[in-house]
Amino acid sequence: MDLADTPDLHGKHVTVAGLGVSGISAARALRRMGAHVTVVDGGDSDTHRARAAELAAEDVTVRLADAETLPQGTELIVTSPGWKPQSPLFTAAGAAGVPVWGDVELAWRLRGSAPERADSGGSGARPGPAPWLAVTGTNGKTTTVQMLASILGAAGLRAPAVGNIGTPLIDVVLAEDPPDVLAVELSSYQLHWAPSLRAHSAAVLNLAPDHLDWHGSMDAYAADKGRIYEGNQVACVYNRADPATEALVRAADVVEGCRAIGFTLGTPGPSELGVVDGVLVDRAFVENRREQAQELAEVSDITPAAPHNIANALAAAALARAYGVPAAAVRDGLRAFRPDAHRIAHVADVGGVAYVDDSKATNTHATQASLAAYDPIVWIAGGLAKGATFDDLVRESAERLRGAVLIGADRHLIHEALTRHAPDVPVVDVARTDTGAMAAAVREAAQLARPGDTVLMAPACASMDMFVNYNARGDAFTDAVRALAAAGAHEVE
Repeated sequence: MDLADTPDLHGKHVTVAGLGVSGISAARALRRMGAHVTVVDGGDSDTHRARAAELAAEDVTVRLADAETLPQGTELIVTSPGWKPQSPLFTAAGAAGVPVWGDVELAWRLRGSAPERADSGGSGARPGPAPWLAVTGTNGKTTTVQMLASILGAAGLRAPAVGNIGTPLIDVVLAEDPPDVLAVELSSYQLHWAPSLRAHSAAVLNLAPDHLDWHGSMDAYAADKGRIYEGNQVACVYNRADPATEALVRAADVVEGCRAIGFTLGTPGPSELGVVDGVLVDRAFVENRREQAQELAEVSDITPAAPHNIANALAAAALARAYGVPAAAVRDGLRAFRPDAHRIAHVADVGGVAYVDDSKATNTHATQASLAAYDPIVWIAGGLAKGATFDDLVRESAERLRGAVLIGADRHLIHEALTRHAPDVPVVDVARTDTGAMAAAVREAAQLARPGDTVLMAPACASMDMFVNYNARGDAFTDAVRALAAAGAHEVE
């Protein structure tokens, strides 16, 4: 099957892998285009059956409890994120010469099918699909994309945060009233299956080992992240503190004239954004970048103003400036932005001790950034390690630790690292795994903390050993802190 950049899928037999949000979105879009659609999924729960019934009413075939067999006649597979490249379905597709696209690839190829965009300035319709400003990285993607959307909105642009953040791209690019520009969060899974993506500008925030069981190696993981730079038109934004991100820019094949733009928490050089005396400044998108700098915002405009969040703001600002957004909109957008729950969220001050929920810190890289934002710290950590090791994390953070309270299935791994690299730090091991475990951990942390300290719940682990997800874990921490205050253990300040 010859599939062009904007393919004609009418009458084609397309298999969709996965019956989740993105799979359902893809199936419906493909069916509207006249494709014969079969959805396959290994599950067979009541939820799966209910979703299958809804799609069956729209003339979509759904095959449950069999995600390995390639449906007869398949000419294209569209996969949901997370399906491993080694899956039997894709092995069979490769043997049959059937192409595999991700949902992002499908959205990219179908964007030309969208209606013309209304001109927000009132001068009529503007031709062409909405440009993509894309963000990836091991940590910080969601926050950065939300910051970017806030900045673009402050500039008067209709710019939703989409992609891995939760809103399927296919639904957005085919909307009746398309936006002006998209702030797109992309995971390594999505990028692996999106070889045609060519963004207006893109950023890789950082790189650290993650999802290696899916990608197979750190090199393969980095290569999939680096796909976000391929074919960039205006700017490839990288983190000066993370040389691996700059290496990906150097390796990318971009449009002639596309620029490499760095961001740094220090003083920026030419073609960089950075921080000078508490002010975010731009030396990239100014007339004379060797001698001029444009003030964008103050560090105090960022909530919370932790170092890694400032870095996120700089990356978002760089992408917005690459799109031509004025400095005032950067300031206004950052002032208006508030992060989602469970991302270095201040819960309360109890007895002179700050309690901070960073349940979203599910790996060591995110936790290192969180630990770097506070001092001294009573650290609540633990959960499912996912193969991670903790020696480097503990070694780099040992001097900040007042104490540690450990929970979860793999807490012994963190305890062992603390014994090796922070032997003087008192450690409390909470063995219980029932619903009261977090409350017990918070009470133990309160006993270790002194006025002026921060009790930081940054687990460095996944949550599923004890909680449904990191949100439930963060909620448990928040409830425990509020119960501590309400019980009169300390006075809430």
